[in-house]
Amino acid sequence: MTATRGEDGGPGAGRRRATGPGRVEPVAAGSPSPAVGSGSDGPSSSPGFADPAAPTNGCHGPADVTGAFGPVGPPGPVELASGADAASGSGGSAGRDEVDAVGSGGGAGLPRPTDGCHGPADVTGAFGPPGPVELASGAPAGSVPGGGADLARRGGAQSPGVPGFRAPGPVAPGSRRKGALALLAGAQLLLIMDTAIVNVALPSIGVDLGSGSAGLSWVANAFLITFGGLLLLGGRAADLLGHRRVFLGGLGVLGAASAAGGVAGSVEVLVAARAVQGTGAALAAAAAFALLLNLFPDGPDRHRALGAFAAMGGLGGVLGTVLGGVLTDLLGWRSTFWLNVLGALVLAVLALRLLDANTRSAERGFDIGGALTATAGLGLVAYGLVGAGEAGWTSARTLGAFAAGLLLLATFAALEKRIAHPLVPPAVLRRPALRLANCLSALAQMALFPMFFLVSLYLQSVLDQTPLHGGLGLLPLSLVVVATAPQTGRLIHRLGLRATMTLGFTLLFAGMLWLALALAAEGTFLSTVLAPSLLLGVALPLVMVTTNVAATAGAAPGETGLASGLINTSQQFGSVLGLAVLVAVATARTDALGAVGAADETAGFKAALLVGAAFAACAALLTLRLRLPAPVSAPPHQDRVGGAQG
Repeated sequence: MTATRGEDGGPGAGRRRATGPGRVEPVAAGSPSPAVGSGSDGPSSSPGFADPAAPTNGCHGPADVTGAFGPVGPPGPVELASGADAASGSGGSAGRDEVDAVGSGGGAGLPRPTDGCHGPADVTGAFGPPGPVELASGAPAGSVPGGGADLARRGGAQSPGVPGFRAPGPVAPGSRRKGALALLAGAQLLLIMDTAIVNVALPSIGVDLGSGSAGLSWVANAFLITFGGLLLLGGRAADLLGHRRVFLGGLGVLGAASAAGGVAGSVEVLVAARAVQGTGAALAAAAAFALLLNLFPDGPDRHRALGAFAAMGGLGGVLGTVLGGVLTDLLGWRSTFWLNVLGALVLAVLALRLLDANTRSAERGFDIGGALTATAGLGLVAYGLVGAGEAGWTSARTLGAFAAGLLLLATFAALEKRIAHPLVPPAVLRRPALRLANCLSALAQMALFPMFFLVSLYLQSVLDQTPLHGGLGLLPLSLVVVATAPQTGRLIHRLGLRATMTLGFTLLFAGMLWLALALAAEGTFLSTVLAPSLLLGVALPLVMVTTNVAATAGAAPGETGLASGLINTSQQFGSVLGLAVLVAVATARTDALGAVGAADETAGFKAALLVGAAFAACAALLTLRLRLPAPVSAPPHQDRVGGAQG
């Protein structure tokens, strides 16, 4: 609620609550405060995060704050002792007036630590997450700059400070936020795992449906094209229609398409089902990332949450490979599609219980022209990239797809400057930090995504391992990712975001170079792949978490879906472009040597990995140019950002 000037009275006299447009009335000491957005004096009945019977410490509400990976210490708010003069206001009691910054007067003496990147850092409790500075009951509540009134000017309950953004609702209890994070990380795991599972099952699909390699390649490519083309639209749609609504819709489309794939009687039907799967996956992925940004405002909690996402990304590829091999061998390839149906159903049921329905921008208007041109343009570029290896980089099909896609994207850019409610506001793309962070994220994927493919292919084609054992060869890397990802937030806190990002890309360069030099036609897994892959396992979460943090740091609360769509699109196109380029390099090098044996294949893999190392080196140098914007002010630990149902 909006902070008010204190008036003479007893404890709690400074608290006010809104009773209608432009009216406030005092709340008696000890009486419960209604939830923001409830529309009544009682507890909110909206499907947000309720906090029934939360344990209290007898003074300030919930006694513990639980972070993404377990308890993180005492509550974050730093409190001024009763009677402390926080600002030059009139006397009286403030109850619990929350402020974002310490104003003039006695409270100004509190130190404001800096993190070396954002300027003044959030004031936190001992080892706790960032929280507001609170004036304990009895402290005078003066006109504190940056306090509750300033919060309202930036988008609080009484003022639409951020265009198209309504006030946040109640704070999510730690256990609910932890459960919501587990749900969203599970969705990320399912989406990453899906691609790997189908890739392992492709040979069995070809035998059963009587399809050659050309038809089978489109079983994978159809998914990649629609997924890459719709991520941007999915993110913006989540802002406008409601993040949970779009997330559930994406899961529903993914599950229905997976069921169609599980009963497909021809490769054509299967390709169509995979294209629809990509549509559902794009909607679910963009909305899930936006939900995470809403649950965890910029700071240590978000870093931990993004670490969980990175861990799932590293684990999903290997788990998908292992499960794909086991399910295909025991139950047949159709079981891999039915696993998606089950996973989507479980996630949807949990989403209804754990995710708030009120995360939706108040902005209205949909850019249909921008949506069509952006989606078609991105889809055609993706089509050209995934088909370049088969048709050739200079073929009419490839060049035509690129030309048409770029023309549509240029049309999209022109449209965005002329309409009232653009899909991607031009001002967003003019942010230097956002542009650079998305570029760095794409470069990271250009190195990492093909590396998984090339190493798996090396283990199978050169070292004669089975697909299942080839997938298990990447398990040590994934375990290192899972172990490192939760620690990334601590590194960011100690070193700063830019230094941690530079370290990550430097380790990525070193790991790719080491792996390229270690591969040998007569080698073994232990002598060639194991050690470099462990170093890459450390690098992966560092670059993924830091680029995600940088790309979303300047996003206003009503832009989380857009930020999600942009970063996911950058990562997806980086993956597709990197795979196309590095496979082309490996093929060209192998063919140039005659392609007569394992030594020639190994030389091709080495050349491709050296190109990947060059991508990582370029990214490491670019990190030195990163300058982050000032953090967007938002109430700490919000679990929702809207008033309309979504």
